[in-house]
Amino acid sequence: MLSTISSASHRPERDLLLSCARTTMRHPIAERVRALVQQEIDWEHLLRTSISHGVAPLLYRSLTGTCPEAVPDRIMRQLRDYSYANALRNLLMTQELLKILNAFEAHHITAVPFKGPLLAESVYGDVSLRQFCDLDILVPRQDVVRAKEILVSQGYSLQFPLTRRQEACYLESRHHFSLTHSDGWPFVELHWRIRAKYFSSRLDAEAFWQHLEPMSLRGKEVWAFSPEDLLLILCSHASRHFWTRLEWICDVAELIGVHKELNWQRLIGRARRLGAERMLFLGLFLASDLLGAALPEEVLRTLRADSVIRSLGRRLREGMFHSHNFSPELPDMFLLYLKMAGGISYQLRYCLRCALDAMSPTRSDWELVRLPDSLFFFYYLLRPAYLAAKYGPSIWRRLAYVQGYNSPASPVGERS
Repeated sequence: MLSTISSASHRPERDLLLSCARTTMRHPIAERVRALVQQEIDWEHLLRTSISHGVAPLLYRSLTGTCPEAVPDRIMRQLRDYSYANALRNLLMTQELLKILNAFEAHHITAVPFKGPLLAESVYGDVSLRQFCDLDILVPRQDVVRAKEILVSQGYSLQFPLTRRQEACYLESRHHFSLTHSDGWPFVELHWRIRAKYFSSRLDAEAFWQHLEPMSLRGKEVWAFSPEDLLLILCSHASRHFWTRLEWICDVAELIGVHKELNWQRLIGRARRLGAERMLFLGLFLASDLLGAALPEEVLRTLRADSVIRSLGRRLREGMFHSHNFSPELPDMFLLYLKMAGGISYQLRYCLRCALDAMSPTRSDWELVRLPDSLFFFYYLLRPAYLAAKYGPSIWRRLAYVQGYNSPASPVGERS
């Protein structure tokens, strides 16, 4: 562990949440929980925080197993009701996932579920212990249109209908379709890439498909990513969202705890080749720092020696616990992504991809101006104007502020 739990926060509610956000309650942690509940706990705040961070079922399980008598009855009932409702929803979504996988299999489409039910059952040991709101499924790029049509036949529809040209552009620049069932639930994210192309296309190398492993989900054999690949994918996904939810750190910590035979040399080597090394180490830092995940000594030495990882980790940790809606502005997002991109070659590639991606038409453009496919090329002319209107004022304000701040006529001490 890189530091003690209490270093992550000065509030007892946060210490208590971090102590309870785990599937295994060892004796020292259980004793810490019993000591923390004797303090002046804002139980309403703890309840809201656990739900927003996706760890309410873990909190309920941990408190029930250690000190249920110390928790106000009303809070325990709310946690119980929420956890039971989450368990029922997860079971229904698991059944729906199996139904979809069977449909894909009948049409000879290889599909890999990840996160959601499979992660909950294989890593947490119980599908009810993890919160999730959608089903993530990866299919080969050449099968994605057929897979989407199968989902449509099952009662799903795209959240935004696409024309033929729009769909072709979307497939080239994005990484998943979002579909909603006609009943309004559940939601499916149909992936052909792990993440957006501009972020790092190399993370979707064919090697991921070459290392699939069979796994049982409710008695059905399904394809799954190897533990090493899954850890890379989890760290990549959470880095894209700035690790704003504690559940993503729990995913990493629990996966490490379950797969004690992880091939760390292979994992770090693949992360380095794919340009995801810093994202991996950032996830490992947070899992160790906040949840005490056990890491090999050589990994700990790397984390201690990397000042960028430590700085990013502290910043993201504080952002996560100071605001559940922590969301950096666009310039900050760009800089954070740039730091997580790894070496200079990957940073340059990221900048280039960002520039190309920025010029590619998106759903926002299609909603703003509806053009027939025969005039689709006009979207490439409208795109710069749209970007200037959306981001120009904020960029101009930043430039004006910097100019005024550095102006001889406006010394630092005279700014209001």
